[in-house]
Amino acid sequence: MAPLPKRLFAEMFGTFWLVLGGCGSAVLAAGFPDLGIAFAGVALAFGLTVLTMAYSIGHISGCHLNPAVTVGLWAGGRFPAKDILPYVVAQVVGALIAAGFIYLVASGKAGFTLAPNGLAVNGYGELSPGGYSLTSGLAIEVVLTFGFLMVILGSTDSRAPAGFAPIAIGLALTLIHLISIPVTNTSVNPARSTGPAIIVGGLALQQLWLFWVAPIVGAVIAGLAYRGLAGEPAAPAVVGEPL
Repeated sequence: MAPLPKRLFAEMFGTFWLVLGGCGSAVLAAGFPDLGIAFAGVALAFGLTVLTMAYSIGHISGCHLNPAVTVGLWAGGRFPAKDILPYVVAQVVGALIAAGFIYLVASGKAGFTLAPNGLAVNGYGELSPGGYSLTSGLAIEVVLTFGFLMVILGSTDSRAPAGFAPIAIGLALTLIHLISIPVTNTSVNPARSTGPAIIVGGLALQQLWLFWVAPIVGAVIAGLAYRGLAGEPAAPAVVGEPL
């Protein structure tokens, strides 16, 4: 098990990579008429960030990259409560640095604007790519985060085939984005939502609460459900379980 400072740096860098790869692809590469990667490309980019980081830092920090994952692993009996806050802070810092970097690059293009969703912010209503309501956004974020945590918990179970968890988790995140980009721009990750929202401000920041509440609720339900389904013991917690 790596010391906490090393784990926190790994989480910060990994979350930076996730937001840079996922949100960066949406901001910098998705909008070109002939060369743009569109929704499917953005979805794949998010999946690839988790896949690559899981193999790179999973053995150091567990590669959570997401406060909902951290809380969900705690609910599933695999992570100690005392390390939740440091992990979450590291993840949010990494996301904020990535959002700032994306803005630095994107603002070098003539005509770039932050409003209304220039940094791929998450939102509902006016900020939803498809104009979906708060209720739709809340429902899909809870359910998809639940599913994401079930994949994480199941694929990293000691009884699952070894070495394939990052592939399952990366593909799950890709699928989640394919489903929900039109609804909320897809969060399932409070840190990913917080970084861009802080830079953009305004309505994005006002709606940020949903992208903390819904993913964490879905993750906690999944942690408890998987524990009951798989018969996993509540303790001892596995701190750095590779994803």
